[in-house]
Amino acid sequence: MEMEHIMPETKPNRWLRRLPFLLILCGLAVALVQYRDLLSFDALAQNRERLLALRDAHFVWASLAFIGVYTLVVVISLPGAIILSLTGGFLFGLFPGAVYNVLSASVGAVVVFLSARMGFGADFAKGIEARGGVVARLQEQLRQNQLWVLLTMRLMPVVPFFISNILPAFVGVRFSTFVLTTVLGIIPAGVIYTALGAGLGDVFARGEVPQLNILLQPQFGLPLIGLALLAALPLFIKLFRRKGV
Repeated sequence: MEMEHIMPETKPNRWLRRLPFLLILCGLAVALVQYRDLLSFDALAQNRERLLALRDAHFVWASLAFIGVYTLVVVISLPGAIILSLTGGFLFGLFPGAVYNVLSASVGAVVVFLSARMGFGADFAKGIEARGGVVARLQEQLRQNQLWVLLTMRLMPVVPFFISNILPAFVGVRFSTFVLTTVLGIIPAGVIYTALGAGLGDVFARGEVPQLNILLQPQFGLPLIGLALLAALPLFIKLFRRKGV
């Protein structure tokens, strides 16, 4: 009977797997230097007439271009996703603007997650398991409760989007769980920013600047925190049961 031999991974193959994540980091560095100022409220205000004219003349292509740009910005983790969410609402209204925003952010997040897991995350997760100890036990706890932990992290407006995309890849979260929690967790804040963007016409007319920290205001922040606590409820129940409360 012929024995199968598992060949060790060669160094070129290892770096080939890591190439997508390294390209993301390089793209972020270049974009921060060259294009950071393009993703600002001032840039949107200055170009709003041209963007509206482009949307009216070529709605389908404008929609596809917007989704593509938004997805790319999320992939390279360039700060400015909030401005793009406002732009989606301004150009396309609450619907389909919210759909475009959630779709773009979700696809971009999935690309980052897969790139991080393929490049470094899988090896990092295996290394934690091999070493054991406190970190390995924490990793196992996260895996057992990954659905609720990730959903809570997505809903909390204080967790940076880039961190919530790569951290699951480094602890061995399942792909299906990541996708589900990403889409569901993005929707509330995505709808809020899209609705704010849909009203930018009046803001421009008054010469004002929108409140980009809207999620920190009680009328919006408190409901999101409430949703996050609701998502974390199963974790609290498990903790209380374990302590015999």
